Amino acid sequence: MSASWKGVFPAATTQFQPDQALDIPATLAHLDRMIEAGIHGLILLGTVGENCSLEYAEKVAVLRAAVEHVGRRVPVLTGVAECTTALACRFAEDARRIGVAGLMVLPGMVYKSDSREAMAHYRAVARATDLPIMVYNNPVSYHVDITPEMFVDLADEPNLAAIKESSENVRRITDLKNACGDRYTLFCGVDDLVLESLLLGATGWVSGLVNAFPAENRLLWDLATAGRWEEARAVYRWYTPVLHLDTHPKLVQYIKLAQQECGLGSETVRAPRLPLIGEERERIQAIIRRAIATRPS
Repeated sequence: MSASWKGVFPAATTQFQPDQALDIPATLAHLDRMIEAGIHGLILLGTVGENCSLEYAEKVAVLRAAVEHVGRRVPVLTGVAECTTALACRFAEDARRIGVAGLMVLPGMVYKSDSREAMAHYRAVARATDLPIMVYNNPVSYHVDITPEMFVDLADEPNLAAIKESSENVRRITDLKNACGDRYTLFCGVDDLVLESLLLGATGWVSGLVNAFPAENRLLWDLATAGRWEEARAVYRWYTPVLHLDTHPKLVQYIKLAQQECGLGSETVRAPRLPLIGEERERIQAIIRRAIATRPS
């Protein structure tokens, strides 16, 4: 199954009230701001959306509200991050009923699958739905690596349509192209490798910092995809200190703090995550505020 996805797909934050209850109106308002800035699609309930910190019913509520609110303006995908394959299949079907355009499927959570188990998980979810699927490969965070050779093996599952490549090894883009040709649509999943990934053949970007800098994110995308590399490099060099925040274990706190500093949302996260304090907060704020003060026009 082909999917025509390309461009910038934010890994959207889930907004919370001060008591950590869901704030669906704020979540939807933020989606509007990113759509107005020209993003091409949305991914709800990814890592940045704190999927694993939400209860099942909360995930359904966020997804239903977002699909209804966004309508047909851009494709809406959802992350699928569950501890068991059976629950992932159940959520995939519930998401289909809600009306999402596709799924971004993570390996089974907590348990670190070997290659046979990981491929069995993806095959099971793929066969549980007719929705197109983006396979999220992030061995750095989830310690399960879906290699190019494994993607060759999985190529017979027709609705495995795209790959979010987050190994932090930009060589993987070329290795995937050499192994699989154009079988999969390739998305960069690491913010501070996006320009390199686009040059090597990625046609999409699942971005975290777009939550805070949607207009500048679109500017970088437009310059790069127009082949205006010198201008794109200048924007990328401005943006990169902030983009580095996407590759830290506290990326959710960092991105939400940037979102708050830019007036686009709240930094409130759900425990066990906690807002930043002390020297760490001051250091991250300084990076964000420097970017705000010097942002390109």
